[in-house]
Amino acid sequence: MNTTLFSGVFTALATPLRNGAISYEDLDALIAHQLDGHINGLISVGTTGESPTLSHTEHIEVIRATVSATAGKVPVIAGTGSNSTDEAIDLTRQAEAAGADGFLIVAPYYNKPSQAGLLQHFSRIAECTEKPIVLYSIPSRCGIEISVDVTARLYEQYPHVCCMKAAEGSCEKVAEYVRTLGSDYAVMSGDDALTLPFMAAGASGVISVASNLVVAPLVEMVQAAHHNDYPSARAIYLQYYPLFKAIFLEPNPVPIKYALKQAGIIQSDEVRLPLSQLTGDTAQVLDRLLADLQLIQSSTHA
Repeated sequence: MNTTLFSGVFTALATPLRNGAISYEDLDALIAHQLDGHINGLISVGTTGESPTLSHTEHIEVIRATVSATAGKVPVIAGTGSNSTDEAIDLTRQAEAAGADGFLIVAPYYNKPSQAGLLQHFSRIAECTEKPIVLYSIPSRCGIEISVDVTARLYEQYPHVCCMKAAEGSCEKVAEYVRTLGSDYAVMSGDDALTLPFMAAGASGVISVASNLVVAPLVEMVQAAHHNDYPSARAIYLQYYPLFKAIFLEPNPVPIKYALKQAGIIQSDEVRLPLSQLTGDTAQVLDRLLADLQLIQSSTHA
């Protein structure tokens, strides 16, 4: 399995909405923005893509539209995880038929299986496809994390389960993945604010929310780190660090959608309940920050 696929910056794409429906016009514009910035890959319908509130039909339609708009220029990884194994298998099969190049599978949420249950869950999914699978460990949302042991056992039995999106907030965990699984296994940061520390510990890049908006500088930052030019990478990291923090002042993807609208990349920052529109205080913080970073005109207001 060629794990060099999972290197650089992959954007966890937002799913633009207008009047309660998916705005494919805005999705095309967002994808064009990604390609113009030389993004390395796209994640379609992950958490940032509001997967919890999209119907299964919408879920697959967005993946298909993303594959079409990308036209093979970069890989499209489809979010197909679920806390139901059968549902995750069904979504994975449908996404593969829609043209996805691989799959992002989050740890089952809410029902909190044991590590033995996780091993069986991911094994069943791995057996339904030969395309690459990215595991996604995010205990803050799922209540559990995927152990290094389970990750290693999966990789040994299913070489296409070849990447971890690490969102445990721990450089130590990244180092454990790298030491245990070796350099051929890819680890990608699941948190923009930890990308550079994680890369110093051996991560190959980031699955990013911020790169919905800021593409080329983050690609440059990760490339610099790959070339051991950490002074250059650190300068970019510190420049955008306030943005990495601000886009999580309220639940993702509410702030990044607001920022995309303010920057004129999409026309609506609409989200679906139970998410709600950005509050005025956070909007003011983001407007100031976007103006300081020259991402919008300083006269732009919420």
